[in-house]
Amino acid sequence: MDKKEFGKRLRHLRKTKTSYTVKEFGSTFNLAESTISGYENGARMPDASMINKFADFFEVDTDYLLCRSNQPRSKINIAYDGGVVDVEDEEERDYLMRQREEFRKLKKRMQQRMNES
Repeated sequence: MDKKEFGKRLRHLRKTKTSYTVKEFGSTFNLAESTISGYENGARMPDASMINKFADFFEVDTDYLLCRSNQPRSKINIAYDGGVVDVEDEEERDYLMRQREEFRKLKKRMQQRMNES
């Protein structure tokens, strides 16, 4: 793992997703300003637990944070009426699942009406 690339990504996320200074960001995680600076400058590397906390905080995958992927969040695959659909996030997945359920209810009502006639 490249410490410099990790540091660049961490700095980029801090600056684009928050308005925190290095000191403010560090205090969010009970870390010294010098520790965050060390991460961002590529001089230090956080442990796995802290990497997970950073990923959760920024709502990105750890692979993105560690520069193993350029996609902030993995796509979520869901089975959807005979196929598989890739969705970007849980909100989109939940929306599609609700729509699928509504479609199934409507389809069932239509079949019942047809059977009654």
